[in-house]
Amino acid sequence: MNTKHYDLIVIGGGILGTFHAYHALKLGKKVLQLEKDNYPVGATVRNFGQVVPSGMSGVWFDYGVRGLEIYQEIQQQFDISVRNNGSVYIASDAEEQNLIHELKAHYDTLGYGQELLGKEAILAKYPAIRESYAKEALFFKQEISVEPALMIYRLQEFMQSKFEGYTLLSNSPVIDCSPTGTGVEVRVTGNRTYQADKAILCNGYEFKLLFPELFAQSGQVISKLQMMRTVPMPKVPLAGNILTGLTIRRYESFEEYCPSFKNLSSPDHYKELQEWGIHLLFKKAVDGSFIIGDSHEYADVAHFDDLGFQVKQHINELMLKEGERIVNFNLRDMGTTWAGFYPQHPTERILEYNIEDCIHIRTCIGGKGMTASAGYTEASLKGILGV
Repeated sequence: MNTKHYDLIVIGGGILGTFHAYHALKLGKKVLQLEKDNYPVGATVRNFGQVVPSGMSGVWFDYGVRGLEIYQEIQQQFDISVRNNGSVYIASDAEEQNLIHELKAHYDTLGYGQELLGKEAILAKYPAIRESYAKEALFFKQEISVEPALMIYRLQEFMQSKFEGYTLLSNSPVIDCSPTGTGVEVRVTGNRTYQADKAILCNGYEFKLLFPELFAQSGQVISKLQMMRTVPMPKVPLAGNILTGLTIRRYESFEEYCPSFKNLSSPDHYKELQEWGIHLLFKKAVDGSFIIGDSHEYADVAHFDDLGFQVKQHINELMLKEGERIVNFNLRDMGTTWAGFYPQHPTERILEYNIEDCIHIRTCIGGKGMTASAGYTEASLKGILGV
């Protein structure tokens, strides 16, 4: 029997768990983080790596803005792959133009910097965008991107080098998490037991395993996304977070803050795309390849397996055809495709449960994880610790 005591045990090695651990370490806490696999392989590493507070609303916008600061603070100390190339929303028709003007007006009131780009400015800054597509754009200079296949590992490497109180254990699925009266005891495969004042659970797999009734009643929905990545094309001039007309018609900031959103029409060429939850994003990786996507299929958490793990070629073809309307380089020189999965909730922005004030479940952040986790976990951790 191996029993050790920590101030905090974090269950889950993804972005929610890791940033909870990071903020606890900054407060001087002794932290154990448990990752069930060799390394994180879920939604944290299967996304675009776009950090775009401009797409968020309410407190999640605030978390995103704080997240920009946190990412940059860490990047100044250790390379976690942060690049500051900004975000741009490219409008392709009059309705989308109207929406970006309304969003600009909203952010003007908040003092969140942005700039309208006309067609000539778009084509000068982003020569890979087709002239026929670009009508106008809204550019956010301060927003950043990270490399999803690198960031979480670099962040954990940084934490190991900076904080003596940090222990990260991989291949450590948690099979029991129970209150002890004075704290919490966590049992891991291999007859390993650890004790702490508190535990934070940030992994859907172990949430289901450890608290099955609560998990089943949580109302979560699983979203399946299809994404693609081209072969490296370093000479193609398209840096930053590229968000397009379908994104303007989808993101919550436009829905929340743009009065004309509720009266949007749906052009015929968008209808099948929207049926599959498709909106086109592009993000150039450090090797010059382009991440392209994505689509959204949904299943309730009790029927997650029904989504399957296969990639549907028809969905990819819909995305490629729309992408060819937008950019002028060869999207079909494909390196790889994959499906990603993340939980979300129809009404709650994140799921938070507290069990006897020593076990705290924080999961189901949906598609906001890369943007909002760094800021959200700072507030979450302070609430859990009462500081």
